[in-house]
Amino acid sequence: MENVLRPLIVIGGSVVLTVVVGWLVDFAMRRADERHHETPLWGLLRRCRVPFHVVLCAALLRGSYDKAELARDHSAAIGRILSLVLIGSTAWLVVRIAAAIVESTYARYATIHRDPARVRRVRTQVTLIQRVVTAVVAVVATAAMLLTFPAMQAAGTSLLASAGILGIVAGVAAQSTLGNLFAGLQIAFGDMVRIGDTVVVEGEWGTVEEITLTFLAVRTWDERRITMPVSYFTSRPFENWSRGGAQMTGTVFFHLDHSAPVHKMRAKLKDILRDCAAWDGRDWGLAVTDTTPSTMQVRALVTAKDADDIWTVRVLVREQLIQWLTEHHPYALPRVNTASAEPSPNGHRPLHLAPKSPRTGRG
Repeated sequence: MENVLRPLIVIGGSVVLTVVVGWLVDFAMRRADERHHETPLWGLLRRCRVPFHVVLCAALLRGSYDKAELARDHSAAIGRILSLVLIGSTAWLVVRIAAAIVESTYARYATIHRDPARVRRVRTQVTLIQRVVTAVVAVVATAAMLLTFPAMQAAGTSLLASAGILGIVAGVAAQSTLGNLFAGLQIAFGDMVRIGDTVVVEGEWGTVEEITLTFLAVRTWDERRITMPVSYFTSRPFENWSRGGAQMTGTVFFHLDHSAPVHKMRAKLKDILRDCAAWDGRDWGLAVTDTTPSTMQVRALVTAKDADDIWTVRVLVREQLIQWLTEHHPYALPRVNTASAEPSPNGHRPLHLAPKSPRTGRG
């Protein structure tokens, strides 16, 4: 009877104690979250319930399993398995706690500061810090798991002896990876590019969607994703339209006939912008910027509060001005002249139009 009750008490007691302690901790965090609505930390920490339960149960079983006197022939293997579960769940819990702290810090900062550029910069930094912490915890947990095996402990001396050669080989093999790693940290704390910035890379316009320690993802206007190594942004020039403020100035070019009514176009542009919600009202203008033998170049200048709105204003101005010219001033659109040459001012006709002499057949 004792052989049955002993393991039942040890295992059942560990599970019951885990459930009770877990419920008490969750109840305390729930009450704290209700009292402090301005601090999202307690609510985020409640996401750690599952790893906390696993850690607590694994620790209780690891400490009391020998008292159960169950499967004595395999006690060493079971103890090692419980140790591995305890190490892995502890790493899981640490990562969850770090993520909760990082997200809580970012949420409080975002509610206090209203500057979108500063909020995006902090978001980029805390995201990369969270990834670094996760990588460090994973490496430490893996090393701790490996050290639970006697063979790995015996090989420690030889591994340390060859650490210099292995370090050189690993450094050469991982040169690009380490370069991207340091480039990611440089981007995060150098404030070169942030999550949410509007950038132009390799001729593609898009928004920075994700920044990791090794790569950066840009979401283009047509919902494509461009994935590039972060070292690209530290070694090559790129356009960051969100740097120094989100306000932008855009241009729309028209190639028109020389007879186009520029003054009427300027008045029409003002009417179009007055009814355009995306125009921020800062500036506008229309001017002739270039000419060719057959056309002239007219530039319309508009402003908007960000890159999305400037795109909307530009396409609206282009569409409505062309439609207005087509309906009211079609002669202003560019065309190819196919008429005969006009006589010169002195009354002489061009040579190719001179009539032939009836006698000689010559002009």
